Amino acid sequence: MKLATYKDGSRDGQLLVVSRDLASAHYATGIANTLQQVLDDWNFLSPQLQDLSDALNQGRARHAFPFEAARCMAPLPRAYQWVDGSAFINHVELVRRARGVEVPAMFDTDPLMYQGGSDDFLGPCDEVRLPSEDLGIDFEAEVAVVTADVAMGCTPDQALDGIRLVMLANDVSLRNVIPDEVAKGFGFIQGKPATAFSPVAVTPDELGAAWQKGRLHLMLQSTWNGRKVGMCDAGPDMTFHFGQLIAHLCKTRNVRAGSIIGSGTVSNPGVTHKGKTDWPKGYSCIAEKRAIETIQDGQPKTDYMKFGDTIRIEMKDKDDGRQVFGAIEQTIATSVVVKSRKSSLVTESP
Repeated sequence: MKLATYKDGSRDGQLLVVSRDLASAHYATGIANTLQQVLDDWNFLSPQLQDLSDALNQGRARHAFPFEAARCMAPLPRAYQWVDGSAFINHVELVRRARGVEVPAMFDTDPLMYQGGSDDFLGPCDEVRLPSEDLGIDFEAEVAVVTADVAMGCTPDQALDGIRLVMLANDVSLRNVIPDEVAKGFGFIQGKPATAFSPVAVTPDELGAAWQKGRLHLMLQSTWNGRKVGMCDAGPDMTFHFGQLIAHLCKTRNVRAGSIIGSGTVSNPGVTHKGKTDWPKGYSCIAEKRAIETIQDGQPKTDYMKFGDTIRIEMKDKDDGRQVFGAIEQTIATSVVVKSRKSSLVTESP
């Protein structure tokens, strides 16, 4: 089944079930008001939502209405935890190679992860509001999963059983801020603003054969300012599957229902022929494109995003070409920091 959350003026929005073709929807009122409620009581509530989903897909839902992605918050508007991995080692290798730094051998066996902010996610069509273009604004197209409770010390296979939903993410990065933060040796803070998620989150069974042992074998398409820049396969080059990422997170702590784990930037290796390497599937973040340019030409040529730029991230079904999750479609916008009457800082659009 497919689930989404509409804006209703509250922090957590209103849960709805969405049809397989993303054409229609039905409020889940009477079953659950929010997605977190469902995740907390999955075994009891999800079968009821599945019945509603079946009725919706069969045209039997009496109060169905047209689905509008623009009205969506993130499927889980705020979460107990957002942890992003870097499961595509090709991406790590390219970025580090451009800096003249080798990838440690342990990166092939021990996933990279960071803990991001989970209190203020963006909806799929919300503007990305930032104070300056000089921050090095970059998109990152990713796959993400939402978990049930997963116990400390679980195996990767056990962790796979804890995956409840799959969705897409735009893990916005500020590339000119991150190096100084990393140099401190204590992780990202300012370099990682609010993350956006796809309109719809999907149960793994809905993905059919495309979902194989914690990897999603579909093309992730990124379109920057109307130009397709990435058509990356999210499956075969994912070094660590989601079960391994979750088990890594669970090594010394429990993970609770409603935690979100990201794959990191989806990335595919280049193809080398007669000494020349091309990247026919493109890229899922600008930093990777700039790394490729640096490796090939000695310096990057592609600028980061500017105010007014747009980014669209989507994934389509192999059989019918329909969107699976709906599209993340965002515009980069300027914001200003002003003082409220109580002298606290508030970010607003100008």
